[in-house]
Amino acid sequence: MRKFQNILAWILAVFLALEFIIAGGSKLLGVRAMVQEFARIGIGQWFRYFTGILEVCSAIGLFVPKFRFWAALQIAAIMAVATVINIVVLRVPLLVRLTAILMTLALALAWLRRPRRKAEIKSAY
Repeated sequence: MRKFQNILAWILAVFLALEFIIAGGSKLLGVRAMVQEFARIGIGQWFRYFTGILEVCSAIGLFVPKFRFWAALQIAAIMAVATVINIVVLRVPLLVRLTAILMTLALALAWLRRPRRKAEIKSAY
Protein backbone atom coordinates (compact mmCIF):
# COMPACT_ATOMS: atom_id res chain seq x y z
CA MET A 1 0.00 0.00 0.00
CA ARG A 2 2.80 2.41 0.88
CA LYS A 3 4.52 1.77 -2.45
CA PHE A 4 1.28 2.55 -4.30
CA GLN A 5 0.95 5.81 -2.36
CA ASN A 6 4.51 6.78 -3.27
CA ILE A 7 3.92 6.09 -6.96
CA LEU A 8 0.63 7.99 -6.92
CA ALA A 9 2.26 10.92 -5.12
CA TRP A 10 5.04 11.11 -7.71
CA ILE A 11 2.55 10.97 -10.58
CA LEU A 12 0.51 13.77 -9.03
CA ALA A 13 3.64 15.80 -8.27
CA VAL A 14 4.99 15.55 -11.83
CA PHE A 15 1.59 16.29 -13.39
CA LEU A 16 0.95 19.31 -11.17
CA ALA A 17 4.51 20.59 -11.54
CA LEU A 18 4.32 20.50 -15.34
CA GLU A 19 0.88 22.10 -15.31
CA PHE A 20 1.97 24.95 -13.06
CA ILE A 21 5.31 25.56 -14.76
CA ILE A 22 3.36 26.04 -17.98
CA ALA A 23 0.56 28.08 -16.39
CA GLY A 24 2.87 30.23 -14.30
CA GLY A 25 5.32 30.63 -17.16
CA SER A 26 2.58 31.86 -19.48
CA LYS A 27 1.65 34.49 -16.92
CA LEU A 28 5.26 35.60 -16.44
CA LEU A 29 5.96 35.66 -20.18
CA GLY A 30 2.91 37.83 -20.83
CA VAL A 31 0.92 35.51 -23.08
CA ARG A 32 -1.87 37.60 -24.56
CA ALA A 33 -4.68 35.46 -23.13
CA MET A 34 -3.22 35.80 -19.63
CA VAL A 35 -2.80 39.57 -19.96
CA GLN A 36 -6.42 39.88 -21.11
CA GLU A 37 -7.72 37.57 -18.37
CA PHE A 38 -5.98 39.52 -15.63
CA ALA A 39 -7.17 42.80 -17.19
CA ARG A 40 -10.74 41.46 -16.81
CA ILE A 41 -10.06 40.63 -13.17
CA GLY A 42 -9.34 44.32 -12.67
CA ILE A 43 -6.70 44.22 -9.93
CA GLY A 44 -3.77 45.06 -12.19
CA GLN A 45 -1.06 43.24 -14.07
CA TRP A 46 1.09 43.01 -10.91
CA PHE A 47 -1.36 40.31 -9.80
CA ARG A 48 -0.53 38.29 -12.95
CA TYR A 49 3.18 38.41 -12.13
CA PHE A 50 2.53 37.60 -8.48
CA THR A 51 0.36 34.61 -9.42
CA GLY A 52 2.90 33.41 -11.99
CA ILE A 53 5.74 33.55 -9.47
CA LEU A 54 3.68 31.64 -6.89
CA GLU A 55 2.75 28.98 -9.46
CA VAL A 56 6.30 28.46 -10.73
CA CYS A 57 7.80 28.40 -7.23
CA SER A 58 5.15 25.91 -6.10
CA ALA A 59 5.82 23.73 -9.13
CA ILE A 60 9.54 23.66 -8.36
CA GLY A 61 8.76 22.90 -4.70
CA LEU A 62 6.83 19.79 -5.75
CA PHE A 63 10.10 18.22 -6.90
CA VAL A 64 11.74 18.72 -3.49
CA PRO A 65 10.46 16.05 -1.07
CA LYS A 66 11.08 18.29 1.96
CA PHE A 67 8.81 21.00 0.48
CA ARG A 68 6.28 18.86 -1.43
CA PHE A 69 3.56 19.02 1.24
CA TRP A 70 3.75 22.82 1.55
CA ALA A 71 4.04 23.35 -2.22
CA ALA A 72 0.92 21.23 -2.76
CA LEU A 73 -0.95 23.27 -0.14
CA GLN A 74 0.18 26.48 -1.81
CA ILE A 75 -1.11 25.25 -5.17
CA ALA A 76 -4.41 24.29 -3.54
CA ALA A 77 -4.69 27.79 -2.04
CA ILE A 78 -3.92 29.42 -5.40
CA MET A 79 -6.58 27.27 -7.06
CA ALA A 80 -9.11 28.08 -4.33
CA VAL A 81 -8.65 31.79 -5.03
CA ALA A 82 -8.73 31.15 -8.80
CA THR A 83 -11.99 29.21 -8.41
CA VAL A 84 -13.60 32.10 -6.52
CA ILE A 85 -12.37 34.61 -9.11
CA ASN A 86 -13.68 32.42 -11.94
CA ILE A 87 -17.10 32.23 -10.27
CA VAL A 88 -17.50 35.81 -9.05
CA VAL A 89 -15.52 37.95 -11.48
CA LEU A 90 -14.90 36.09 -14.76
CA ARG A 91 -18.00 33.85 -14.68
CA VAL A 92 -16.40 31.09 -16.73
CA PRO A 93 -17.87 27.69 -15.69
CA LEU A 94 -15.25 25.68 -17.60
CA LEU A 95 -12.42 27.40 -15.72
CA VAL A 96 -14.28 26.87 -12.43
CA ARG A 97 -14.27 23.12 -13.07
CA LEU A 98 -10.61 23.11 -14.10
CA THR A 99 -9.39 25.07 -11.08
CA ALA A 100 -11.54 22.98 -8.73
CA ILE A 101 -10.09 19.75 -10.18
CA LEU A 102 -6.51 21.08 -9.87
CA MET A 103 -7.22 22.16 -6.29
CA THR A 104 -8.53 18.68 -5.48
CA LEU A 105 -5.46 17.01 -7.01
CA ALA A 106 -3.16 19.33 -5.04
CA LEU A 107 -5.03 18.54 -1.81
CA ALA A 108 -4.75 14.82 -2.57
CA LEU A 109 -0.98 15.20 -3.01
CA ALA A 110 -0.73 17.19 0.22
CA TRP A 111 -2.64 14.45 2.03
CA LEU A 112 -0.34 11.76 0.61
CA ARG A 113 2.73 13.74 1.68
CA ARG A 114 1.41 15.07 4.99
CA PRO A 115 3.91 15.22 7.86
CA ARG A 116 3.60 12.24 10.16
CA ARG A 117 4.60 11.78 13.73
CA LYS A 118 7.28 9.19 14.46
CA ALA A 119 4.80 7.00 16.38
CA GLU A 120 2.53 6.83 13.31
CA ILE A 121 5.43 5.89 11.07
CA LYS A 122 6.59 3.07 13.36
CA SER A 123 3.08 1.61 13.66
CA ALA A 124 2.65 1.64 9.87
CA TYR A 125 5.41 -0.93 9.43
